[in-house]
Amino acid sequence: MARVKRGVNAKKRHNKIFKLAKGYYGSKSTLFRTANQAVTRSLTYAYIGRKLRKRDFRKLWITRINAAARQNGMSYSKLMGGLKKADVNINRKMLSELAIHNPEGFAKLVDLAKNA
Repeated sequence: MARVKRGVNAKKRHNKIFKLAKGYYGSKSTLFRTANQAVTRSLTYAYIGRKLRKRDFRKLWITRINAAARQNGMSYSKLMGGLKKADVNINRKMLSELAIHNPEGFAKLVDLAKNA
């Protein structure tokens, strides 16, 4: 049985980690073991962050809608309940965009929700 030398594959694996660790502070970008730990941890945080970003944006949209609704004399919950009763299917992202860029249109939606 011939001897298998694994240097090439190990080098490839190390380089893959070093590429991901580029720009890290100190030895985290130059030593394999510390770079590997840092990359593993950062990939975990990136995965978690992708989930948290969705929550954060939804919170932001709700805050914007609430502020705009209160300017039109209505609370967020009453507005959303009224829109549901009026059978207006528009998501929170678009509602917040309307509140920012088209206040007149948003005011019409608030009136629609009040009448429902």
